[in-house]
Amino acid sequence: MRTVREMSKLTGVSVRTLHHYDAIGLLKPSQTTQAGYRLYDDVALTRLQNILMFRELRFPLKEIKAMLDKPDFDPQEALEQQIKLLELQAAHLQTLIHFAREVQRKGVEPMDFHAFNREELDHYTQEVKERWGATQAYAEFVEKSRGLTQNQRDEAVEQLLSRFAQLGALRRQQYSPTDPAVQETLSDLQDFISNHYYHCTDEILQGLGELYVSDPRMQANIDQAGGDGTAEFVHQAIAAYCAGR
Repeated sequence: MRTVREMSKLTGVSVRTLHHYDAIGLLKPSQTTQAGYRLYDDVALTRLQNILMFRELRFPLKEIKAMLDKPDFDPQEALEQQIKLLELQAAHLQTLIHFAREVQRKGVEPMDFHAFNREELDHYTQEVKERWGATQAYAEFVEKSRGLTQNQRDEAVEQLLSRFAQLGALRRQQYSPTDPAVQETLSDLQDFISNHYYHCTDEILQGLGELYVSDPRMQANIDQAGGDGTAEFVHQAIAAYCAGR
């Protein structure tokens, strides 16, 4: 058995984070002493390993809990999927590195966006989420994606980016994130996501807003579409949009 501090020292996860994981039911201690001290056995350590691996792959805590709590969760199968996702992520990063070097060598024109194509990585991520307890939104995304041609997918991405371009233009015109024109554009963005990807609730939209500034690749793509600072502007606008509903 390990104390929470020993667990923290071994894994690099802060004591505060371990307490949070306990509070939300993601990682409960194997035993609690009469004095209230948390103790963790090897089973808990293995579960934490899975949690950390899925976190590295950008899975939300709520989805990780749903996957790990699924009765037929197979740690070995999950590990194989994690390895596959890491390999795809590494290949995607290598493509981006090559792209950046080409831009450095040749200049930014003409811009080729194929380096940002995460279709294979995203598709496999959805399969993992679907296998271990995907949310309804992801299941809907998978369903809507079936039968679409690459041109149709590319067109949807272009239309999505055009909405970020509109928001970027409003930012450059000194509009506030709370301005009605900005909020109306966000409503259009939410409707577009619902129509083309999955039902975008206010909760999901707020999560996307956080992702727009926490995911470097996503932030770079949005700023590319709307200009530097667009991702942060959209994040602030979404926060205001969801708070007012």
